[in-house]
Amino acid sequence: MRIKLYFTTLLFLLAFATPAFAQGEHNRSPGDHPHGSESYHMFRLETGYGGGEHGAVANWDFDGWYGTDENKLWLKSEGEHSEGTLEQAEFSALYSRNVATFWDAQIGVRQNMQPISTTYAVFGVEGLAPYFFETEAHLFVSDDGDVTARLRQENDFLVTQRLILQPYVEVNLSAQDVDEQEIGTGFVDGEIGLQTRYEFTRKFAPYIDLRYERKLGETSSIAKSNGEDNDNFIAGIGLRLMF
Repeated sequence: MRIKLYFTTLLFLLAFATPAFAQGEHNRSPGDHPHGSESYHMFRLETGYGGGEHGAVANWDFDGWYGTDENKLWLKSEGEHSEGTLEQAEFSALYSRNVATFWDAQIGVRQNMQPISTTYAVFGVEGLAPYFFETEAHLFVSDDGDVTARLRQENDFLVTQRLILQPYVEVNLSAQDVDEQEIGTGFVDGEIGLQTRYEFTRKFAPYIDLRYERKLGETSSIAKSNGEDNDNFIAGIGLRLMF
């Protein structure tokens, strides 16, 4: 079932994306490009290290795209390593289609490696909400039929042209109990944080990150019943690279 879902979703992704990238770009001169059809790319990697109430934490967050103004291939990955153990790791590939000013609709596949290997079909939107809030809202359907969702927002506030404050918030939800992942119905967990970075250039920016994580609702109750803490405060430093 997992393999079938993975390849079915991947075929959808390729079917939608092929017209966007099979344009024979290498055979054209710059004057042959219709407006908005040129291909570009942008990739961002953040890697950090810090300490929380439960020990040292290292993490990475990668995302980026290649394509035109209308059609893009997005690649994403994030993970967390704590006390010698890989606690979380996920990878996503999404076809992104511009559907409105500053908004893209997305479809693709996500693979979780930790805490439990799980494949998801992904549906969602990504764009710029009012007041310049960068917004991601995605629905995930696992190979077992479990439905979850994630909402993330962040914004950049310039203290100077180089010093930037970026508050962010993320919330995960579940439509049902997922016993093997110790997840309850409703709000699962959330985090709120503030990243302060100094951009020597757009491509090179060290940062300080402060965030508070908390399990919510039934998931919080499950954690407590298992003798686990349901929240954590983490302070760390890191580096943002863009290429």
